[in-house]
Amino acid sequence: MKTFISPGQRPDTETVVAIGSFDGIHLGHQALIAQLKAKAREHRVPCVVYTFDPPTRVLTQGVEFLSTLPEKLELLARYGVDETVAVPFTAEFAARPKEAFLDDLRLLRPRTVVVGEDFHFGRGRMGSAADLTEVTPEVVVVPIHGLGGEDIKSTRIREYLKTGDVDGARRLLGRHYDAQGVVVHGDQLGRTIGWPTANISVPDGKALPMGVFAVVAIGDHGRWHGMANVGFRPTVNGKTRRFEVHLFDYEGDLYGQELHIKFFAHLRGEQKFSGLDALKAQLQQDAADARAALVGVK
Repeated sequence: MKTFISPGQRPDTETVVAIGSFDGIHLGHQALIAQLKAKAREHRVPCVVYTFDPPTRVLTQGVEFLSTLPEKLELLARYGVDETVAVPFTAEFAARPKEAFLDDLRLLRPRTVVVGEDFHFGRGRMGSAADLTEVTPEVVVVPIHGLGGEDIKSTRIREYLKTGDVDGARRLLGRHYDAQGVVVHGDQLGRTIGWPTANISVPDGKALPMGVFAVVAIGDHGRWHGMANVGFRPTVNGKTRRFEVHLFDYEGDLYGQELHIKFFAHLRGEQKFSGLDALKAQLQQDAADARAALVGVK
């Protein structure tokens, strides 16, 4: 998949374009991408996603994001998008009038534009799907998809993650929620109590579920079952959020390597224990619970 940071960067050819933040690439986004690809086949032109980094609500409302830009690009490629224009979303960009956005869109020469029904653009969100007809006669508005009586939205997924409900997030995403990060040095407390962990560094603002989880970790040299703790480690008076993963049946040095962590099951919330002995006993139980939750998972 080809990636650009402005519409003017791509070749001067016709396209079909989908516009939106695409945070998380959930089932609703996937339905929109399916419409995009169908229109691209009909017109025999590339299908292009025009998106924003960070997602608009990260800047305007201060919410956490579900997908980093590399994660988003990886997912868009997986779902068959030909090209992505990922525009840096800044306060200056958000303040531009809707006409400026339409001028940029014209550079993509869209035969068709595909958007969600809640799509707005330009300063004060003054632009709507109706305005897009100034650029192309065919605008496809995809309704918000629902599942089990609830709307499929990134906001709802963030709410699930806030309570540790990774199964709820999975249902709306159509896949297990995940996070990618580099293994960095921590205080090595886990190693001293017999439970060594990989301390995962993820970008500031990445949404993570809080608590203890059964996970699958994927790295350059293998794939392992394990358990993850996301939290402040109250037993040892931790002050900052940590994302730590213990890999079952693994021995070695992972420092500096990137791990891709998939969250499979919520085991419990974060707790403060009376001491390290109580913590070790609970970790033993957590490991048994995680292994049970991952039976049959490859």
